[in-house]
Amino acid sequence: MNVGIQLPEAERLVTWPQIWAMARLVEDGGLDSIWIGEHLLYKKDGSFVGPWEAWTTMAAVAAVTERVQIGPLVSATSFHNPAMLAKQAATLDEISGGRFILGLGAGWNRVEFEAFGLAFDHRTSRFGEAFTIIRTLLTDGEIDFHGKFYDFPNCVIDPLGPTSGGPPLLIGSTGPRTLAMTLPYVAMWNAWYSEYGNDPVKAPALLATIDEACESAGRPAGEVAKTLAMLVHFESEPVARDAQHRIADRGAMTDALGAMAASGLHTVQLVLDPITLNTIEEAAEIVRDWRSS
Repeated sequence: MNVGIQLPEAERLVTWPQIWAMARLVEDGGLDSIWIGEHLLYKKDGSFVGPWEAWTTMAAVAAVTERVQIGPLVSATSFHNPAMLAKQAATLDEISGGRFILGLGAGWNRVEFEAFGLAFDHRTSRFGEAFTIIRTLLTDGEIDFHGKFYDFPNCVIDPLGPTSGGPPLLIGSTGPRTLAMTLPYVAMWNAWYSEYGNDPVKAPALLATIDEACESAGRPAGEVAKTLAMLVHFESEPVARDAQHRIADRGAMTDALGAMAASGLHTVQLVLDPITLNTIEEAAEIVRDWRSS
C-alpha cells in the first residue's frame, strides 16, 4: 500500500521555504506521494483564512522532487475553465516527469464560491460537463463540445504531457450521480476521513459500496484503485481537527496502516494534526518500521 502526506492548507500560514522542506522530507523519508488540497478561502470563527493557490504550489513541488507522485486532493472543476485545467494538467504532467495524478471534484464550500464569483448552482451537472471536457482533452488532445454550461468548438491541447492517455484521473466523491458519470473512466477514487469516521474498521463497508458502483458502471471490482485520507493526531501537539475515531499514537497508526492495507486500499493519504516537519518525519519513521515488520 502506498502512503502519502497532505501538505498544510489553511491551518496556519506556511511559507514556501517550509513547503519546500516538507516536500523534500516526504521524498527523502521514503513516502510515496504528496497531496495538496485545492481551496481558495475558508471562514473560521468569523474570520477569513485561505491557502496558497494549489496549482502553482504543485508545479513548484514537482520541480523540487524527483520520485514522489503529486496531486490535488482534489481540484474543484468549478474553479477553472475546464479546458484550461486540462492544459494545466498536461503541463504539470511534463514538469513532474509523469508523476502527476489529477484528482477532481465538484467543490462544496459555498464561502469560496461566493467570494471568488463562482457559480454554486448545478454543481454536479457542471462537473459532469467539465469532467467530459477534461478527460477527452487529456486522452485525445482535442474536443468539439457544446453543452449547457460549457462550449468548446474545436479545442486542442498541444503539447500533451509524457503520460500516454493523460495523467491518471482520481475522483473524490461518494455521490451516486458523480460516481456513475466518472467510474467508467477514472483510474483512482478517494474519500475524506469523515466519510468512514476515520475508523479503519469501518472503511471496508465504504470500499464495498465503491466496488458495487464500479460494477454498475461496467468496471470489474478492484479495477479502480481505492484511496482514503486518514487523520493522525500527535499527542505532543494540541488537537486542531475532529474525527469520530482518534488515531493518536505509534501503535494506533501502525494498526491502522495494517487494517487499511488488508482492506485492499491502494493509497492512504495521511492528514497529520498538525502538519509540521516534525510530524512528517515521525510519520515517515512509523511507515518505514511498519513496512519492515
